[in-house]
Amino acid sequence: MNAQELKAKTPDELRDQLISLKKEAFNLRFQQATNQLENTARMRTVRRDVARIKTVLNQKAAEAAK
Repeated sequence: MNAQELKAKTPDELRDQLISLKKEAFNLRFQQATNQLENTARMRTVRRDVARIKTVLNQKAAEAAK
């Protein structure tokens, strides 16, 4: 997922996606703690996707405040 795709979405869609990514991150941390995690790179991509969504949401909020 890239920033251009995220900018095209509405804030509600972004919040829904953020919630699902946070749930996935929790599940990945749980799998890592129990030594069941197979794709360790997925944790990094999920964490970065969360950061991208938060950045786009903050940008949209700043634009709306102007």
